[in-house]
Amino acid sequence: MSSNDSNQRVLSGMRPTGRLHLGHLHGVLKNWVQLQHEYECFFFVADYHALTTEYDASENIAQYTFDTVVDWLAAGINPGTATIFVQSRVPEHAELHLILSMITPLRWLERVPSYKDQQQRLNDKDLATYGFLGYPLLQAADILIYRAGWVPVGADQVAHVELTREVARRFNHIYGREPGFEELAEAAVKKMSKKAARLYHQLRRQYLEKGDGEALERARALLAEQQNLSIGDCERLFGYLEGGGRIILPEPQSLLTKTAKMPGLDGEKMSKSYNNYISLREEPAVVDEKIRTMQTDPARVRRSDPGDPKNCPVFALHLVYSDDDTRAWATEGCQTAGIGCVECKQPLMDAINAEQAVFRQRAQQFEDDPDLVHAILQEGSDKARTIARETLDDIKEAVGIRHR
Repeated sequence: MSSNDSNQRVLSGMRPTGRLHLGHLHGVLKNWVQLQHEYECFFFVADYHALTTEYDASENIAQYTFDTVVDWLAAGINPGTATIFVQSRVPEHAELHLILSMITPLRWLERVPSYKDQQQRLNDKDLATYGFLGYPLLQAADILIYRAGWVPVGADQVAHVELTREVARRFNHIYGREPGFEELAEAAVKKMSKKAARLYHQLRRQYLEKGDGEALERARALLAEQQNLSIGDCERLFGYLEGGGRIILPEPQSLLTKTAKMPGLDGEKMSKSYNNYISLREEPAVVDEKIRTMQTDPARVRRSDPGDPKNCPVFALHLVYSDDDTRAWATEGCQTAGIGCVECKQPLMDAINAEQAVFRQRAQQFEDDPDLVHAILQEGSDKARTIARETLDDIKEAVGIRHR
């Protein structure tokens, strides 16, 4: 797979935590549903990652994996369009993690922002483990084993992708310097037409001597157009452009996603740990009960008291689920005491239940036939492993440990 081809591949994963909630839907899954029609997408259940913090409570991981995947399918992830698989069924993830651990400086892992943050937040757990320190590197292996060009993340996860880029850059620097690299690169240039070869050299010189980023992009586009170059020659010339070696592991980019802030029933971020969530496939009576008992603006003690939507968790849900007209109705009714809080909540119950009905219907066939889910995961894992094995073979050959 060439560096240019990797720009069409997206990889993302999720730890198996059981049934998902509306925060997952609006924060991740709706984005996945869109991406699967625009890119070659690989979505995986990160069961190894679950062990980094839940190693002493792993008995539910298999069931949680099943529940997670059913929710993905219910939300609209199509196994005929995207590849859905389980991380532990592709052992190449772990093998690449081991190889990368040999070259990754310890300080890179210690400086990852979430490392100390999670240790403080999860201070009831013993996280002084090698696995917890190294989980960002396992994330890097997850991405690099598929040579994914894009990783959809929120702003708080960009640091993980940047670490992956640094690891790929270091690997390429150490192992991309094959014997006679410059000679092989120049030989590859000669396989291009005279006009293309002349332009390549001109653009390379502009970048290396003047740091011209536009020249670099033009040169990359030029290489992508060449039909008579092997993948190996393309990778050499991509690396030669920047004065480095052959690009074995392309550097991924963060695909920043616009995510709707999904408030919980108490106005805080929706989370299982806060017990303020609505599951993805709740029964209508449960949805109604959860919304009906939501707290509202404390200023509205009586029905006749006016309120302020900014101080009401219910209105935060309107921002996600209601159209402009409904939001305007709720705002005016709250501020003038023209409607009561129960009336304000009704459109939300209707909207969420209508959405949930679709999810429950889609999920029913998978709940009734678990073997169908297992077949989807087996097929996806087999496909993922084929690609991962090709990458690992290239990596081992570059490192010098691929024995024939």
